[in-house]
Amino acid sequence: MICPEACGFQVSLSATDCYIVHEIYNGENAQDQFEYELEQALEAQYKYIVIEPTRIGDETARWITVGNCLHKTAVLAGTACLFTPLALPLDYSHYISLPAGVLSLACCTLYGISWQFDPCCKYQVEYDAYKLSRLPLHTLTSSTPVVLVRKDDLHRKRLHNTIALAALVYCVKKIYELYAV
Repeated sequence: MICPEACGFQVSLSATDCYIVHEIYNGENAQDQFEYELEQALEAQYKYIVIEPTRIGDETARWITVGNCLHKTAVLAGTACLFTPLALPLDYSHYISLPAGVLSLACCTLYGISWQFDPCCKYQVEYDAYKLSRLPLHTLTSSTPVVLVRKDDLHRKRLHNTIALAALVYCVKKIYELYAV
């Protein structure tokens, strides 16, 4: 159901800004219908998606959390790979920088394969109580809906891809230095 008047944080939102996946059981294929509705809302690129069914909402929130974890791990491990040689003696830095670089590359690759082309990766779960209080959550049948907000992830992807690529270059160079000499 589209909720242009109820989902807005501003006064003027169009009908394409919000979608609610209602928890209405019509037959034995209700779960499939919920998943279909969510997929359609994600592909339609609604600004806000409210997911009432608990199971699909929890699964979606976990999927987004795992994607966020992969992204952050790729960035932090890649950064550790690149800056460890500056902080530790060169004889010992590769014991930390090489595994960190491999971890960064692995997380970046897994994210690229599993999450990058999923329309769900364009969304984040909204936890801000103020923003949630402005939504019509009191009209829903579920007491714990999951609210998704569409975010631009272009800079995020560029960041972790750039850092992972730099970590890869460093690791290849370091392995060459260690074993070619």
